[in-house]
Amino acid sequence: MNDTGPVRVLIVDDHRIVLEGLAALLDSVDGIEVVGEATSGEQAVALAGPASPDVVLMDVDMPGIGGIEATRRIRAAHPGVAILMLTMYGEDEFVFAALRAGARGYLLKGAQQDDVIRTIGAVAHGDAVFGSDIAERILRAFSDPAPAAAPFPELTDRERDVLGLVANGWPNSRIGRALGLTPKTVANHVSNILAKLNAPDRAAAILRARRAGLGEP
Repeated sequence: MNDTGPVRVLIVDDHRIVLEGLAALLDSVDGIEVVGEATSGEQAVALAGPASPDVVLMDVDMPGIGGIEATRRIRAAHPGVAILMLTMYGEDEFVFAALRAGARGYLLKGAQQDDVIRTIGAVAHGDAVFGSDIAERILRAFSDPAPAAAPFPELTDRERDVLGLVANGWPNSRIGRALGLTPKTVANHVSNILAKLNAPDRAAAILRARRAGLGEP
């Protein structure tokens, strides 16, 4: 980012009231400039170039490709842009999928306004920042002196993300919106998961996933 100017922020959220509220908040803060607003992942990807943001404040569950896939595409095309997820979804599957996509921060909606503002500045300067509850889970995952092997090593990372959401009881359409996949692609992943796990049906896969600790308790 340009250290001599304000932090340039692109806000992405499909709820207009949330979008306008965030824009009004950030516009009132010295040192932050809102340079664009988007209501879908596709719009975010399209605006990331011409708007030249330092930070993209990104929702997860949106129409179209969704926030995680939009994060992946923006980071691939504009590696200098920091992505900060601001979402209502705190499940591990989303957090780690966002990290793999290149997000530098993850906050839950409901975070204090000062925390949001402070985190925007931090990720703009290269820090990685997470809400306290999420940071604790991330630290646990990486600091366990004897970490357990990832469940179902035969699955790809994407298949494990899908299985974790299947274990929550989510239908393919909702999984697709969250991960930026078409329902057909989700269905293909589910079919591959069932085959790799030798599970006769979705219910059996859910049972195995829950026993392995995937999904929300």
